[in-house]
Amino acid sequence: MCSPEEAALLRLEEVFSATLARINSFVLQPLLEAGHDWKAGCPVYEVTLGRCLPLGGSVGASVNAPEPSDPWGRECLQLLQQLHRSSQQLWEVTEESLHSLQERLRHPDSISLESLLLLHCADRVLQVHLEYIESYTSCVAVQAFQKAVKRRSEYWQGQRKVLQQLLSGMSSEGSVGTALVQALRQPLTHHVHQYVLLLLSLGDTVGERHPTRELLVHAATVFGNLQSFMRQELDQAMATQALWHTLSSRLRDVLCTPAHRLLQDSQDIPVTVTPLRAERVLLFDDALVLLQGHSVHTFDLKLVWVEPGQDRCMFHLLTPEEEFSLCSKDPQCRVAWQWKVTQAVCQTLRGKKDFPVLGAGLELSEPPTCRCGAYTFRAEGRFSQATYEGEWYWGRPHGKGTLKWPDGRNHVGDFCQGLEHGFGIRLVPQASEDKFDCYKCHWREGSMCGYGICEYSTSEVYKGYFQEGLRHGFGVLESTPQTPQPCRYTGHWERGQRSGYGIEEDSDRGERYIGMWQADQRHGPGVMVTQAGVCYQATFQADKMVGPGILLSEDDSLYEGTFTRDLTFVGKGKVTFPNGFTLEGSFGSGAGRGLHIQGVLDTAALPSDPGSTRKRQLGLGVFPVESRWQGVYGPFQDFVQAGCPGDLQEALLGFHVQSSRELRKSQEYLCCERTHPEDHAGRMEDILEELLQHRAPEALQQCLRKALNNSLHPLGKLLRTLMLTFQATYSGIGANKHLQGLAQEEVKQHAQELWAAYRCLLQVALQCKGQAPEEDEDAETRDLQVHRLVLPLVLPSFYSELFTLYLLLHEREDSLYSQGIANLSLFPDTKLLEFLDVQKHLWPLKDLTLTTNQRYSLVRDKCFLSATECLQKMIPVTSTSRRRT
Repeated sequence: MCSPEEAALLRLEEVFSATLARINSFVLQPLLEAGHDWKAGCPVYEVTLGRCLPLGGSVGASVNAPEPSDPWGRECLQLLQQLHRSSQQLWEVTEESLHSLQERLRHPDSISLESLLLLHCADRVLQVHLEYIESYTSCVAVQAFQKAVKRRSEYWQGQRKVLQQLLSGMSSEGSVGTALVQALRQPLTHHVHQYVLLLLSLGDTVGERHPTRELLVHAATVFGNLQSFMRQELDQAMATQALWHTLSSRLRDVLCTPAHRLLQDSQDIPVTVTPLRAERVLLFDDALVLLQGHSVHTFDLKLVWVEPGQDRCMFHLLTPEEEFSLCSKDPQCRVAWQWKVTQAVCQTLRGKKDFPVLGAGLELSEPPTCRCGAYTFRAEGRFSQATYEGEWYWGRPHGKGTLKWPDGRNHVGDFCQGLEHGFGIRLVPQASEDKFDCYKCHWREGSMCGYGICEYSTSEVYKGYFQEGLRHGFGVLESTPQTPQPCRYTGHWERGQRSGYGIEEDSDRGERYIGMWQADQRHGPGVMVTQAGVCYQATFQADKMVGPGILLSEDDSLYEGTFTRDLTFVGKGKVTFPNGFTLEGSFGSGAGRGLHIQGVLDTAALPSDPGSTRKRQLGLGVFPVESRWQGVYGPFQDFVQAGCPGDLQEALLGFHVQSSRELRKSQEYLCCERTHPEDHAGRMEDILEELLQHRAPEALQQCLRKALNNSLHPLGKLLRTLMLTFQATYSGIGANKHLQGLAQEEVKQHAQELWAAYRCLLQVALQCKGQAPEEDEDAETRDLQVHRLVLPLVLPSFYSELFTLYLLLHEREDSLYSQGIANLSLFPDTKLLEFLDVQKHLWPLKDLTLTTNQRYSLVRDKCFLSATECLQKMIPVTSTSRRRT
């Protein structure tokens, strides 16, 4: 059987459903009509069974009419339309609940108590009520009812009797707007209150173990919480509505929005602000507002951090650009403000209102220090007018984020304490249409620092190291072949300019400069190699040659003296020809009349060593080998001195992407899918641990081989960078026989530096384990280890360029040797064996038994094959012995 409480619920739902229908007919529809600028064609309504429905339509049909022309009117109309929709949804769910109760009362034996909508769908019913409350309180907060009434005041004066029927205890002297507020509030408040009473009473009628007991308790709790929530929401809406009357129209226009709910006002609980000045402090559910005259300072609560103050009457607030304190006269006021601000911040970060009431949720009351949000900076500085969106920590950008400036600049990457720090990509637009510079770099405290790749709008690409936002250290600047003057510089930089040792290749002129730089100009000793095979060594100042130099032509003629950039001899000089002749005197040139010489030609000199002129080497002793590529070792040394921290590993090794297409994609989408060291078993902890485990001589070489072959290993990164410098210096145009000595010096020095780098890493590994560092090696031990362990491992990396230089240096000797071999091959077999002083008893003739049926040609063929095999065995031996000599 059905209980009296269920029958009471049925009557309650019937009354509430009818009340909602009358509210829709006599309140909401006329309000919408007043909200529109009605001109004609108002819909006609009929009342059926206590429910008012549009003719030919259903509950929820929209009113087709033009919108108001003023912004406030449009906003109020939208709020009223939303209230109308939520009212209809509330009516629909009430009808469903009524239907479930009717079925239960008709068939109590077949339909269980659990089938009631209020029990098995309590959360759904709750959500519909919450949406109605939100819509209603938004209308209350911005006085939408009063504004709509003013449009048709005469009509609403005539509707007082209708409103009195909807309300109990309505005064005839109150305003119509107030009556409308009560008409939409009172029935719902009474209805929810009755829900709670009837559900609690119904719960008392069933036993503790009844299957619906838990559902009844849950439903009663839900609607009990709804009561508390509704009271709080209505109180906040009324307080917000009252606030607008205390503000000037200018401030009201700035602050009055449907989303705002006033939580605290300094006029109610006094509080002052320091060091900022504020006449009044308003705490809304989404913002903290400071008023000073006509000035309004609004702080988004998502980006407000609350710090307890040392003073009992003060607490501190942090925002992205301001820090200030709220001070009260007594601790109780401070506690009230701090609690309200803290709970409001928590609620804002959750993105929804607390239920059942503000601050009473089960979640932690302390807001997280790490958050995500968006903010546009207003103060002067690098971030002025820029919008940051990403992670924050105590009022500062911290973590992953994106910066966007109004001028089109974009930066995405890592931040630390408010500054770019870590890997980041920045786009800087240029004056040309659709042109921009793209920086994929590591940043430190707001400036580029560490390894980076920069692609410029001029079609140039820089790959190298930065310091304080400028190119500094080792780097490569290269232009594409399509540029008017393609060029490539590989070397050292200082404060954004080429300074120190560096290589410049000018493809347009077919030249390569190897030497010293200062302030972006060739300055100091340098060697110039041309594509025509001519090379010279000279001293440069401000990009111009000064003083005498050395010039070697393709035929190995040597000139010592002064000459111009276009290789014209000028002034005093001396020419040494390959045959030993010398020409010494004054050189000059006339217009169109060739070279003029006044001097002495010495043909009586004894012929010099055939290889002395040909093997003359340039650059030796001019560029100290130990200081040529310090920019390559500098970042590694800084990394080791810092203790090889993992967070600086990528800044040293550079970031790795799969292909150039991925780099272009990273530029387009402001991201870079980098290959991190930890993804390839390249964490510094593992690297250092492996070094400790392979210190024995038999395992050390294998460990070094593995390290040098890994581009994510510091030693492997060093070797690849050195290979890059070696290729930039000695391949292509730089493949000149007079640079072989320079190249050999570098390879030996690189081997020594790599061994020193290994020793530094080993010392760090020992230090991390708390072990005593190894003693320093003496020079003899170090050289032995370098030649025994390191040099065989690194030589293959430089072999291609070294072999080319060797072939060029010995090209003439090898040619003469090859010609001699070719001449020997023309000798008869017996003459060739005789020329080679092969003893006759070794000749293959003795192995043959001549018969009259054999032809002499067979003997001849066998002798020829034997001689050829003999020569093939002798050639490597003689070649090796000749090279050793």
